[in-house]
Amino acid sequence: MLTNFILLAQNMHSPPGFLIIPFLLLIGMIAAGPIFFGHFWEHNYKKVAVVLGLTVLGYYLFALQDVHMPIHTFFEYASFAILLSSLYIAAGGIYININANATPAMNVALVAIGAVLANIVGTTGASLLLIRPFIRLNVHRIKPYQIVFFIFIVSNAGGLLTPLGDPPLFIGFLKGVPFFWTLQHLFMPWILAIAILCFVFYLVDRRNKVAYTPRPEIVAKNEERTEFYISGKRNLFWLAIIIGAIFLDPNVIEGLPHIAYDGNKFSFLREIIQLTAAFFCFRFSSKTALAGNQFNFHPILEVIFLFFGIFFTMMPALQLSAEIASAPQYAKYITPNFLYWATGSLSGFLDNAPTYANFLSLGMAKYDMAQNSVVEVRQFATGTGTDPITLILLEAISLASVLFGAFTYIGNGPNFMVKAIAESAGIKMPSFFGYVIRYSIPFLLPVLILIWFLVVQLRLF
Repeated sequence: MLTNFILLAQNMHSPPGFLIIPFLLLIGMIAAGPIFFGHFWEHNYKKVAVVLGLTVLGYYLFALQDVHMPIHTFFEYASFAILLSSLYIAAGGIYININANATPAMNVALVAIGAVLANIVGTTGASLLLIRPFIRLNVHRIKPYQIVFFIFIVSNAGGLLTPLGDPPLFIGFLKGVPFFWTLQHLFMPWILAIAILCFVFYLVDRRNKVAYTPRPEIVAKNEERTEFYISGKRNLFWLAIIIGAIFLDPNVIEGLPHIAYDGNKFSFLREIIQLTAAFFCFRFSSKTALAGNQFNFHPILEVIFLFFGIFFTMMPALQLSAEIASAPQYAKYITPNFLYWATGSLSGFLDNAPTYANFLSLGMAKYDMAQNSVVEVRQFATGTGTDPITLILLEAISLASVLFGAFTYIGNGPNFMVKAIAESAGIKMPSFFGYVIRYSIPFLLPVLILIWFLVVQLRLF
C-alpha cells in the first residue's frame, strides 16, 4: 500500500527534535521583529528567512539523505509563491476610485463586495484592490477600527469559499482537496461570519460622526450619486488568465504535461502560464493605475522570502507531528473540537498557511493517511476513507485557519500589507497587542466561538 510505504520512508528519515528550532525561531522573529528590533528586521528579514530555510534543507539533503520531503515542499512552495505573486501584480495595475459619501451603509457594502471578490482574486488581491479606495472614500473620517474590520472581512473571512481565497485553502487544493469542496462545505459558515462582522461594523461605524461632512465633489454636483472609476481594465484580462490557469491541475485533468514523482503529478504548465500572464500584465499596465496604487514589489517580496523560510523550516514539524498523531496514545485527542481551537490558535499567532498544512498532516496521520498522497487527501476531504468523520475534521481545520488568520497582524499575509498601506496614508494603527486586545478579542472572538458552536459542535451546517 502506497501509504504504508510513504510512512515507512518518513520513519527511516525521522528528523531529530532539535530541527524544529529554526521554524520556531523564524516564526518568533516574524512576530517580534517588527515590534522590538524593527530596523534590524526590516533590513535583514530576507537573509534570516533564507538562511534558516536552507539550514533545514541542507540537513535533510546531507545529514538525513532525504530528498522526498524537500521535493514535495519545493513544488508546493513554487505553486504557492507564483500564484500570490501573479495575483499581486495583476491587482496592482487596477486602480479603483469611488465617488460617493462614506456612510456606514456604503462602507459595509464595500467590504461585503470585497468579501465576495476575495474568493476570485484572493484575499491578497482583493485587499490590494480595495484598501486604497476604501481609505480615500473615508478620508474625512478615517479611523483605525475601519482598517481593522477591513482586515477581518476582506483580508481573511471573505476568502473562505474557494482555494483562490486564502493561502491555507490553496495549499489544501495543491495537496488534493477538490476545488469546489470549500464552496460546498463552508458556504453557510461564510455567510454567517460575513453577516455578523458586517453588522457589527455597521453599528460601530454609525457612531463615527467626527468631522462627518459630504465630500466636496459630491456637494458641488448637488447630488447623491455613487460613481465608480476604474483605470487599468486591461489587467482584468490577464487576471482572468491567471485565475483560469489554476484549473490546469494534472491530478484532475488527464494528459496535461507534468513532473511525475512518488506517485504524484506536479504541475509546471500552470505556473508558466501564470508567470507569463504576470509579466505581460506588468509590462502593459496603465502607468496611471500603477502610480495611483503606489505600486511596488516590496510587500510581495516580503511574503515570498518569509514563506520560503516557513515552508522549508516547517518540514520537520510536519513529520514529527504526523508521527505523534499516528501514535495510538495521542490519536484519540485528534477531534474536530481540538483541531478547530488548536489550528485557530496557531493560525492567529503564527501563520495560517503552514498551520493548515501541519494540522492536515495531524488529522490524516490519525487514520494512517499521508498528506503527500493526492488520492488520500481527497478521501480525507470527502469522508470516503476509513472514517467519514474525516470530512468534519477538514471543515474544522479550514474554518479555523482562515477565520483565525485575522486575529493578529501576522495571522495572514494581507494583514501586514493592509496595515503598512494604512500607516503610509497617515493612519495611526494599533500596536500588535493593541490590535488583539481592542479589536480581536471583543469583536472577532465571539464570532469564532459562535461558528465553532454551530458548525463544529452542533453540526447545524
